Amino acid sequence: MNELAVAVTVRDLNVGDIAMLGWSGSPTHLASVREQLGRVQSGQAEYLAACLPSGTPVGKLEIDYAREASAGTLCQAAVHPILHSCGIGTLLVRVAEQRISARGCATAELAVEQENPRARALYERLGYAAYGEEPDEWDAEGPDGRVVRYHTICTLMRKSL
Repeated sequence: MNELAVAVTVRDLNVGDIAMLGWSGSPTHLASVREQLGRVQSGQAEYLAACLPSGTPVGKLEIDYAREASAGTLCQAAVHPILHSCGIGTLLVRVAEQRISARGCATAELAVEQENPRARALYERLGYAAYGEEPDEWDAEGPDGRVVRYHTICTLMRKSL
């Protein structure tokens, strides 16, 4: 079998990257990414990009510091579908945990949709434990392109760093 190893690095996501994130969601989602990037300068958030050597983002993850005073909350995580199970999600979470620790927070938290057992399995493998559940909702584009309110139930997970 022939294999090709490609280095993936993690850096801060920037506004110029948004045009290359179409694989991560709809235009409504990308507008949310842009909005969240606006919180980075104030220190309320960090936004990471996992990139190929060309600089093209193939994974992303936000760390929100405003939701919980003593924790960093992982959110808006996504990896390009063609690269699932290649370790990019693990890399993003590990770098996020390092950044959270560097800010003096002792805990990382996240909410994972109950309809996403694959993501939950990743988080459990990385040491996160469920501690509750809560409803969540956000704007999403329906099949016809209209914006609709998406409703889901999320499992809340945390890890001591």
